[in-house]
Amino acid sequence: MSQKSCTMRYPTNKINLGGVLIGGDAPISVQSMTFTKTKDVKATLEQIKRLHFAGCDIVRVAVPSLEDANALEEIKKNISLPLVADIHFNHKLALIAAKSVDGIRINPGNIGSKERIKEVVRACNERALPIRIGVNSGSLEKEFDIKYGPTAKGMVESALYNIKLLEDLGFTSIKISLKASDVTRTVEAYKMLRPLTNHPFHLGVTEAGTKFHSTIKSSIALGALLLEGIGDTLRVSMTGELEEEIVVGKAILKDSGVAKEGVNIISCPTCGRLEADLVKAVEEVERRVRHIKAPLDISVMGCAVNAIGEAKHADVAIAFGKKEGLIIKKGEVIAKLKENELVDRFIKEVEIEAAKEN
Repeated sequence: MSQKSCTMRYPTNKINLGGVLIGGDAPISVQSMTFTKTKDVKATLEQIKRLHFAGCDIVRVAVPSLEDANALEEIKKNISLPLVADIHFNHKLALIAAKSVDGIRINPGNIGSKERIKEVVRACNERALPIRIGVNSGSLEKEFDIKYGPTAKGMVESALYNIKLLEDLGFTSIKISLKASDVTRTVEAYKMLRPLTNHPFHLGVTEAGTKFHSTIKSSIALGALLLEGIGDTLRVSMTGELEEEIVVGKAILKDSGVAKEGVNIISCPTCGRLEADLVKAVEEVERRVRHIKAPLDISVMGCAVNAIGEAKHADVAIAFGKKEGLIIKKGEVIAKLKENELVDRFIKEVEIEAAKEN
């Protein structure tokens, strides 16, 4: 019983960011951002390498200075991930970055005059680079902040204004983010804007905090939007984390039913009925199936109460008993083994099912 998506995506335009398609029927990509000084090429490359091996699809780097902008060419030469330059206020940095990167993230409203925006658009058009309009509730343009305050309405009005700036220049390779530091405004803003434009959305909760808080906020906000078919790419923003942003982002996609990739592990809550060290077994299974991309449901149960019912609906299952247990595939018992033999046989059967999916 493979996992299937039951969510209909909102129809959006499709753009190309360094070979990764965003929008339309393209898979929802997971992004992250380095926290090195970009001008430190060696350190930045090391973080990008870590993100690459974690499964990141797109990486963004901060470009607050000329030294950072000048480092982009060397960085791009040494990576395979699409590279996005994050730029504020100084349009000249965007012009330099556009020579090397695969995409630009700006807020057109803080770049300056329309002539400066024209220059950025011209540079992006020359290399077919998409632009992300990044709206944050904490840094709205003065006119929208005065009129609406840091509200979802203010974020949407800012986004519409910035979209029009680019569209009036004939530029349509656009994606949009509307980020607040709390779940409610984030979800409200994305839902409010979604019917008003067909440009793809980059989802995220900004300044979401440490791994614990970010995981909760991002799961609620991004999960709620994905379940309504909203979202084309995403980032889980964490303080001081890299690989975990990717792990959580991919888990949100999988557990919201949007992505069909990877193993879904079903395990029972710990209670006094356990007949085995379930925590240890689940941790080992989780580690040993991490590489599997096939969309499988697997079950690890610690007693007979829940085991048989859950196992009927899993591709492969363990049902622990007292010093022994069962291996079950597609609802049928295929082996009864000693406790210390169960996990190895279970992994073997998961690998067999995964191979069938490939």
